[in-house]
Amino acid sequence: MRSTKLPDVNRRGFLAGAAATAIIPGGLQAQSGKILYVNSWGGVWTAAEKLAFFDPFKEATGITVTPVNGVNFNKIKAQVTSGSYEWDITQVDLNKATRATREKLLDIPDESIISDKTLFPGAVAGGAVHTCALGLTATYRTDRYAKVKPQGWADYWDVKKFPGPRAGYKHATRMLAVALVADGVPKDKLYPLDIDRGFRKLDEIKPHIKVWWTENTQAQQLIRDGEVDMIPMFAARTADLATQGVPVDVAWEGALCATNMLTVVRGAPNAKIAWEFIRFVSQPERQAVFCNRLFYAPANPKAYEFIKPESARWMPTFSENVKHIFYADSLWEADHFDAINERFNQWLSA
Repeated sequence: MRSTKLPDVNRRGFLAGAAATAIIPGGLQAQSGKILYVNSWGGVWTAAEKLAFFDPFKEATGITVTPVNGVNFNKIKAQVTSGSYEWDITQVDLNKATRATREKLLDIPDESIISDKTLFPGAVAGGAVHTCALGLTATYRTDRYAKVKPQGWADYWDVKKFPGPRAGYKHATRMLAVALVADGVPKDKLYPLDIDRGFRKLDEIKPHIKVWWTENTQAQQLIRDGEVDMIPMFAARTADLATQGVPVDVAWEGALCATNMLTVVRGAPNAKIAWEFIRFVSQPERQAVFCNRLFYAPANPKAYEFIKPESARWMPTFSENVKHIFYADSLWEADHFDAINERFNQWLSA
């Protein structure tokens, strides 16, 4: 563990910006020997980060980026409280970023590093920066549904037309949202979620759920091994299986779009360098390398200029897919997550 005294941090509202320019300042060039610690998801995610971000950043600045695998949101507060840090940067969604910002657990970017002149609109929210988008889709086995293909969540719920075991995603607000889409709620009128109606819809599918998955690798294994025929899964993970020859595809109608964000924990020993790294990550060319490798959608739309068409088709913000998706209201989720999660867990055990 590394310790440091916590500085005072002033909160400020959301930022918006223009196109990413993310040029590394010359002052960082002289800091070879420095190490920046980044909390990462591990596996193929970390390998893609190394290729797209870690190694190029070291080449540009001399600063080594060392991944610390195993993302754990609870460690943000633990590190701020103790003053002992395993990492400078971690990964969150907007829900968690909002909660952490409200609790003053995140550093706030200096406008001289990240401002409305250096990033794209809506990229920065409180103390976190969007890096890529994830599409939660109804993923299905094409060998099981070869004649008639599922189109969206209504078909995931239709066990008569599309028989076969399902898996569920053990994420309360996300499953509630797609349940309401399946029940006919227009995508632009989902929030605030009708919680009671959503749980009634979940009651319908519950008997057909064989497994409730919690880890992406678990979800991939379930559909790859044929243990289930249909599953809520992130499209990038489906793409990964498809490139391996697994007969799978996604139904884009009603796909839920969420985002991955990078944030600097309050009091991080290398906060200034950390923000320079995040600005570097925001460059369209850098994001394209990452997204071409993992099929997640870039937060910076200019990155599509550098993304292969065969990769783009798996991304929720791609022009052919974006008309079918809806965006998770992570701010609403942040306000209601605990209560809904408690009810969801009770519902699962009933």
